[in-house]
Amino acid sequence: MSSAAPRTTGQDQLWSVDEHLDDILATVRPLEPIELQLLDAQGCVLVEDVTVPVSLPPFDNSSMDGYAVRVADVAGASEEFPAALEVVGDVAAGQADLLHVGPGQAARIMTGAPLPPGAETVVPVEWTDGGLGEGLVTGMRARALSPDGAEGHVQVYRPAEARAHVRAKGSDVRAGDRALEAGTVLGPPQIALLAAIGRATVRVRPRPRVVVMSTGSELVQPGGELGSGQIYDSNSFALTAAAIDAGAIAYRVGAVADDAVTLRSTIEDQLVRADLMVTTGGVSVGAYDVVKEALSYVGDEDEPGSGIEFRKLAMQPGKPQGFGSIGPDHTPLLALPGNPVSSYVSFELFVRPAIRTLMGLDDVHRPTTTATLTTGKALTSPKGRRQFLRGTYADGAVTPVGGAGSHLVAALAHADALIVVPEDVESVEPGTEVEVVLLG
Repeated sequence: MSSAAPRTTGQDQLWSVDEHLDDILATVRPLEPIELQLLDAQGCVLVEDVTVPVSLPPFDNSSMDGYAVRVADVAGASEEFPAALEVVGDVAAGQADLLHVGPGQAARIMTGAPLPPGAETVVPVEWTDGGLGEGLVTGMRARALSPDGAEGHVQVYRPAEARAHVRAKGSDVRAGDRALEAGTVLGPPQIALLAAIGRATVRVRPRPRVVVMSTGSELVQPGGELGSGQIYDSNSFALTAAAIDAGAIAYRVGAVADDAVTLRSTIEDQLVRADLMVTTGGVSVGAYDVVKEALSYVGDEDEPGSGIEFRKLAMQPGKPQGFGSIGPDHTPLLALPGNPVSSYVSFELFVRPAIRTLMGLDDVHRPTTTATLTTGKALTSPKGRRQFLRGTYADGAVTPVGGAGSHLVAALAHADALIVVPEDVESVEPGTEVEVVLLG
């Protein structure tokens, strides 16, 4: 949660990208840890090391369907001179009472079943005559139902070294080992490990709840009919998907019309399920920029320290931005511009790091690299602005896609990187090394 609104400055000040991001990250705080069931913890970040309480596997067990035997009893076994052993019983996975394998004896064993006392190795069923005519597991089940319990003999055609096809106790992890470190993001493999060592719950920072809403009376829900001057609402879908991709639980709110009272009421209604609010549109200088109208205020007696500050940033696209906190819990709110590319680039630069900070991650930024610019002509950039151009990256080279227009959604859909042109650079020639932000 945020502790206070960012400092108030003159409306004409031009902020750098880094200054704006620093203010956001200085204000947003990681969410408080909670204890969650394993499946509820997927995508969350561990807040403490997890120690293994019991070795995994907890006992020596067979990695094959076959026969548990003594090494000496199968030494020198071959197709011509097989070792003939007395079968003394079956060992199934989960079996508690284990029989003993003595000299000249063998026990049928299933994959995952504990190695019985006296046995030193496992010979696969394919090395014996025990798999002929019926599957080993099927045969074991049939014998379990047999009234006389007859076991018989097995012939082994190949020798086996000691502990062949045996998974040793603790060969995966040992009791007392550190299974997972604090700061680990829990995905399916990590949850599998936690379950395997017997953990039913885990202490994590929860996934942030992010509410996304777009503004504009011209916006229509996809699937509806477009009227004159109307467009489909794409921003709320793009940003909701981006929030989920960043690790959040995201809630999309339908587009809000250009009415300050309605917008403010809608935002206040959504605060109950928000750790972070994101709006798109209505932050520029036009007559209908309702986000500024609704949220440009200094915190009152009921909400001391709250407030949203609207700024002009030295960047393209995405010059108009807003940030602050709202409501009794000082919920962070980021107000992004309404042009689709401006909105998405702003999300990547400012909202995604805020989400990752709420999660408690140390590294909150997209990875960056340098790449050779491959294009037929020089790129131009406005003086004093940090420009972010869409591009495709492969094998150390990056190629621009689309133009610099902030409305070019189709080009954005084909981009997997942002080409960064610094504030003091107005032209970039083909073959130049440029900074690239990788988007996935």
